Amino acid sequence: MTEADIGLIGLAVMGQNLALNMNDHGFKVSVHNRTASKTADFLQGPASSTNISGFDSLEAFVSSLETPRKIIMMIRAGKPVDDLIASLLPLLDKGDIIIDGGNSLFTDSNRRYQELSGEGYYFIGTGISGGEEGARYGPSIMPGGDIAAWPAVKEILQAISAKVDGEPCCQWVGPAGAGHYVKMVHNGIEYGDMQLIAEAYHLMRTGLAMGVDEIQETFAGWNKGVLDSYLIEITANILAVRDENGEPVLDSILDAAGQKGTGKWTGINALELGVPLTLIVEAVFARCLSSIKEERVRADTLLASSHAVFDGDKAQALKSIHDALYASKIISYAQGYMLMRDAAIEYDWQLNYANIAMMWRGGCIIRSRFLANIMQAFDDDPALDNLLLDKFFIGEIKVSEAGWREAAMLGIKLAIPLPSMSSALAFFDGYRRGRLPANLIQAQRDYFGAHTYERIDRPRGEYFHTDWTGEGGDVASGQYEV
Repeated sequence: MTEADIGLIGLAVMGQNLALNMNDHGFKVSVHNRTASKTADFLQGPASSTNISGFDSLEAFVSSLETPRKIIMMIRAGKPVDDLIASLLPLLDKGDIIIDGGNSLFTDSNRRYQELSGEGYYFIGTGISGGEEGARYGPSIMPGGDIAAWPAVKEILQAISAKVDGEPCCQWVGPAGAGHYVKMVHNGIEYGDMQLIAEAYHLMRTGLAMGVDEIQETFAGWNKGVLDSYLIEITANILAVRDENGEPVLDSILDAAGQKGTGKWTGINALELGVPLTLIVEAVFARCLSSIKEERVRADTLLASSHAVFDGDKAQALKSIHDALYASKIISYAQGYMLMRDAAIEYDWQLNYANIAMMWRGGCIIRSRFLANIMQAFDDDPALDNLLLDKFFIGEIKVSEAGWREAAMLGIKLAIPLPSMSSALAFFDGYRRGRLPANLIQAQRDYFGAHTYERIDRPRGEYFHTDWTGEGGDVASGQYEV
């Protein structure tokens, strides 16, 4: 029997579709699943007319692979990944390659990279985005880890990835957990995009009292312009689907959003690095708020008040909502890139930001028209500090700003929560202010804790303390961290 080019472990829908994708591109694939019946069902069902081979035991599975062996794991993140690696290692040879294609936390990938490289094995932690359809026909793939293993897997991963203008949406990201880190930030932006779209929908449905059909037409129209993106496209599709009773399926779905943790991880890392990832964090908290459904229903009765009714120009209001969604979306990506920039410094990674935008242009959940503009921005200036300082995005924000503010005020007037849109606007206003009221905060900190401060009339790095009460003396508690 001919040895397989690559092995895949984990035959949930993503694993099955990736195996079929690799088979379609001419690669011989071996598969294994902990539950043998799932392997059999796959081989007798979706893979029945393919060259994919299945194995009940890990030993037989590993023996079926050409050397150096390339094994991609599509299993649940966390302890299951460590357990599977521990089971694989006694069966492998030095120089074999283990690829974690799940949604693993990047710090786990950092650790696995160090542990495996120290034992002579290669580790690649790769983010894969695009859902079931992407896995089957071309996802965005973000590999990172041991670059020495990249030549051995490059052909396979780039072949099965999405293509935009002939370029594969799969490029090497960086060492250790860099691939999973970029996927984590991708998912954080995804959380933000989804929340922003939900807020626009809420403004239209509740604030402007628009019907589902009219909202569907609005989103479908928006998808033909600057908001062209996968998430806007599927939102229009969702709004068009009717239940058995003829009513929109959307109206029957419980308004309590779930999450698997990647958005939360993004927010936690932003706090650890001191990056103001306000929009994405608000999107995570919005899901948390949605989850306390019963409590919200009680509060709806106990805290109800007479809400204002919209009586303005609906066409103008829709334009404002469009502009607010677009501007906030720019902020979401700008914040995501800020986080990656600081992470690259903190973890000593050389990230190619234009390549990241290119990988996100096709196959992934956050693919959208202006990723080409992000790619161009970093092609023009690889050291660009912030997307908001790029000439294209400066112009887009200026055009959208008035409508953005109108939409925020509309939400306040109609008592419709816009946590991500409004936090994006607050971030924008803070980012472009040369002077913020943090001087008062520093004075307060120095007053009650002698934490010191810097002065605008002295060089950065010199610290001062004031005896505010006349009783504190001139002893400071130590310098503060910016």
